Amino acid sequence: MAEPTPAVAAAIEGELRLLDPVVRASAELLASLLHPGFREIGTSGRLRTREAVVASLTADDAPRPGPLTASRMRGEHLCADLVHLTFDTESKGLRSHRSSLWRLTPRGWRLYFHQATPFDDDSPGDPFAAPLDRT
Repeated sequence: MAEPTPAVAAAIEGELRLLDPVVRASAELLASLLHPGFREIGTSGRLRTREAVVASLTADDAPRPGPLTASRMRGEHLCADLVHLTFDTESKGLRSHRSSLWRLTPRGWRLYFHQATPFDDDSPGDPFAAPLDRT
């Protein structure tokens, strides 16, 4: 596999930071990684804003999912200021396919959009391995 471009490497680094429980519990650290226009479609299917995500993750009574393990992370540098990442996560037996768009800003790469879709062990193979059928 070829080395990722610097842009893809920066997005991967940011994504891995977002999985860190210390970052997830800090409004300041989260805000430094999320684009001002950030939106997310979570595993529940709900659309959430940057403010809602920061508030829910940093609340005193926020559930702590435990360690989040990422696998099959790969990225595509779509244009000068946009990177698309795909990967899977697992926490306490819950697995999700994830897709993220990272945008370059004057302050560096920031997460602009994220979507998570739960899946179970019956899902066949690597969903990101083969090109989509466009017929």
